[in-house]
Amino acid sequence: MIEFTLYGIRVQTDESPDTPLLWAVRDTFKLKGSKFGCGAGFCGSCTMHVDGEAVRTCVLPIAAVAGKAVTTIEGLAEPDQLHPLQEAWVSHSVPQCGYCQPGQIMSAAALLARNPNANEAEVESAMAGNICRCGCYPRIKQAILSVAGQASGPSLDDLATEVS
Repeated sequence: MIEFTLYGIRVQTDESPDTPLLWAVRDTFKLKGSKFGCGAGFCGSCTMHVDGEAVRTCVLPIAAVAGKAVTTIEGLAEPDQLHPLQEAWVSHSVPQCGYCQPGQIMSAAALLARNPNANEAEVESAMAGNICRCGCYPRIKQAILSVAGQASGPSLDDLATEVS
């Protein structure tokens, strides 16, 4: 039996210790926000926080989180309020297909938790391993920088307001 904390609640699973955390969270706990992308830890779609650090959970065995705290995109914010990054994603019209967005947001949230005033180079470095097949990288970067207080230009909402 493997025990860990999920959103402050002590949970346990009898999954095989080598089962990837992604599958335990999706199948056992029915939290479907984190996505399966590559299965090799390269794309970032499966990113969750383990003890506050962004990790690729498609390759992380569930045994590695025993006694640790796990957070998925579903637990990033309060149920009735978006996380500032989620708000920025909306205001900057980031998602197209949306598939990579939970992993992108979780990676960005971990960055800003340890470096709330991240600059452009730090954002680019932290997000380098997250793949967006739609190519939304400029909007992703702007959204993160707007939360970090480092935005270098207006959001799409700002531009729409200026036009109307």
